[in-house]
Amino acid sequence: MAGSSAGAADGAVALPAASPGLGRLALPRIRIVVGPLAGRIALASIVVAVLAVVAFATAGPSVLVPRSDEVFPPWEAGPLHALFGGLPHNQLTLAYGLSVLLLLMAVAYGVVLAAVRNLSTRAIVLSVLAIHGLLLLSPPLQLTDVFNYLGYARLGALHHLNPYTHVIGAEVHDPIFRFATWHNLHSPYGPLFTAATYVLPIGSLSVSYWLLKTVTVLGSLAFLALLWRCARNLGRDPRVVVALVALNPIYIIYAVGGFHNDFFMLVPSTAAIALLTAPVGDGSSLRRRDLGAGAVLMLAVAVKFTAVLLLPFLLLAVDSGGRRLRILAGALLGAIPLAALSLAVFGVSLPNLQDQSTLLTAFSIPNVVGLALGVGGTPLLLRVADVAVVLAVVLLLAGGLRNADRRGDWISRAGWATLALIASLAWLMPWYLIWLAPLAALGASRGLRRAMIALTAFLLLTFIPATGIYLSDHGIDPMATPAGHASSVLQHKLSR
Repeated sequence: MAGSSAGAADGAVALPAASPGLGRLALPRIRIVVGPLAGRIALASIVVAVLAVVAFATAGPSVLVPRSDEVFPPWEAGPLHALFGGLPHNQLTLAYGLSVLLLLMAVAYGVVLAAVRNLSTRAIVLSVLAIHGLLLLSPPLQLTDVFNYLGYARLGALHHLNPYTHVIGAEVHDPIFRFATWHNLHSPYGPLFTAATYVLPIGSLSVSYWLLKTVTVLGSLAFLALLWRCARNLGRDPRVVVALVALNPIYIIYAVGGFHNDFFMLVPSTAAIALLTAPVGDGSSLRRRDLGAGAVLMLAVAVKFTAVLLLPFLLLAVDSGGRRLRILAGALLGAIPLAALSLAVFGVSLPNLQDQSTLLTAFSIPNVVGLALGVGGTPLLLRVADVAVVLAVVLLLAGGLRNADRRGDWISRAGWATLALIASLAWLMPWYLIWLAPLAALGASRGLRRAMIALTAFLLLTFIPATGIYLSDHGIDPMATPAGHASSVLQHKLSR
């Protein structure tokens, strides 16, 4: 697609030619130039696709909104229900329609990335804001975690039961019971997030629901704003960085559209990166930034423990033992009040990470590898995956310390470690991609960005409804192994 002559090189994707020589075929150098018009059309296509998904989701009970066939009150459907309430709701058609739209969004995403340097900041920012505005008016898409968050909040704030020692099923007469999924699972969410949900107007389920959705969408925008700031700190084009993350179809439909609390982890963890990548000022401001980076990272850890993986790479980012000690001191100072908060509200109880770590999803990497070996995701294979993550982190850190002059790429090293973590998880959900996306976007490694795109394609193809329908129609069950059966039994027990 031809673009304008000005800036055409910015949107070019070059396929490397083979080196000429004896016995070698020299291939011509091919350039694909994507101009601003194609980029704007792709941006508009993503926004229109989001509008279509939201319209059908708000129209009535459907496969787009889990459990909506059982309960779908007007306050969940949202204000757009009055506009789109007459849309047809053939479940099979909607399932295939969502699959096609996600694939079209993926194609448009690729066009945007090819054209992003020819697009204005205004076009990208307005598109991102429009997408977030539309999703705010939508019921939760594909998963019901937002109701699980509210279930644990009501369990503690309204019924005075510790969500780390009690389950949502302990209050079967609470209206949240019909919306929540994990009725017999102790809360796996961090103490800071869980305690923060207690301040919602918990007596009104509808008000709590809309407040939590609004704060989550604002959290996504705050995260993207910090990502923009980090890009500027690193001398990267913020349009490229934000487009790579915010316009990814998984980020849009599964992360923002599902209203997941991962944004409350990403905001402080990205703030820690912003502090360490900020332009160097005087010595006192440097000390404050080091202390602040360690402290705000602990906020992320107190939301989801996954964020602790970033800590050793923050230490790799700095160039002296004194600075590393300040980051560790900041982490300790940040952890003390958070531990006190946890003890005061929840006692010595901790989030339940064990149950979820024993569950399998059909296309988690360990289960796929196990299927290739003919055994599925066995406990032994999962332990091997855990050991592989530890080894990967050690090797990445050792490589960073050994190549001191390349320490500036510590963000990419953190990204590879995060990718290893995602690949090791038995319970793999599509929005976990957003743990990796900011590190891939900010880091210097092109390989990591390619790996993120590959993971995006894998997650889309394995989680779109059409894949499940096709496998079911052809009698293919990736969970038809002893480990898969055990996981299905446990999942049924935790959710019934």
